[in-house]
Amino acid sequence: MYKHLFGPVPSRRLGMSLGIDLIPKKVCSLNCVYCEVGKTTNLTTERLEYVKYDSVITELEKFMSNNPKIDYFTFSGSGEPTLNSKIGAILKFIKKKYPKIKTAILTNGTLLFDKNLRKELMDADVILPSLDAASKEVFLKINRPSKKLTIESHIQGLVDLRKEYKGEIWLEILFLKGYNDSKKELNLLKEAILKIKPDSIQLNTLDRPGTRQDLIPLTKIELQKINDYWKLPNVEIIASPDKRSNIESYNGNIETAILETIARRPCTLDDLHSFLGIHINEINKYLAGLETNNKIETVNLERGLFYELKHK
Repeated sequence: MYKHLFGPVPSRRLGMSLGIDLIPKKVCSLNCVYCEVGKTTNLTTERLEYVKYDSVITELEKFMSNNPKIDYFTFSGSGEPTLNSKIGAILKFIKKKYPKIKTAILTNGTLLFDKNLRKELMDADVILPSLDAASKEVFLKINRPSKKLTIESHIQGLVDLRKEYKGEIWLEILFLKGYNDSKKELNLLKEAILKIKPDSIQLNTLDRPGTRQDLIPLTKIELQKINDYWKLPNVEIIASPDKRSNIESYNGNIETAILETIARRPCTLDDLHSFLGIHINEINKYLAGLETNNKIETVNLERGLFYELKHK
């Protein structure tokens, strides 16, 4: 069992993607209402070696000794990966040791105002930052950032990244009904996008329970209306979770293990992580598909959100 690696996870965008988690749960610069990992317990912008470099490298070399089929090493996990002060050093190690495998950074993008961090990420093949708001009001409402962050620094960091970075930038925007889908916010987001000039704009919405129970996702039709309203090139609507089972990296054994565990008794996300020894992010990928296919359902109990088999 690996502490800092997970997967390969079923990823439509990145194929066979080995996750690298450099941050303890849940250390982040944001406390987004929609986060499927849960509420942020350490809201910070302080960059530290939260997970030791040597520990990550040891696990990577052990995992790769079996010559697995991997398309991407993906820096993501249960917190904000760019908070780890050694992310650049780990990225350089990977590019030197495994040059044929691509690297991707999944980040909320809020720390990219830091020119030193931007420099550390230059070796990545793809950076996938988020931008869910373009106004202070909506930024505070949907992303609930550290007090040290502003929407202006967030957007400027992305603009500066584009000027310096030669790889691809896939900008993801997650929409929630009543949060960031007003005409005013859509117009501000379009202005920001035109400044950032990403290679791809990916529209997404909620497919897993967030930290609030009253969140409403947008339909695919509503996301398409946003796309039509913007009239921007290279906009993509993210595929629904039920398509993940068609991906080569989809592991039926993990799905079965989740179903068999839930069949014994309802479980929280943390319960499943403890019982199965599988990373929370990887479990979430399968839970989304199982819910979409009506195999499981959620119920709110005193200890939190539980998953149980769908009652037919």
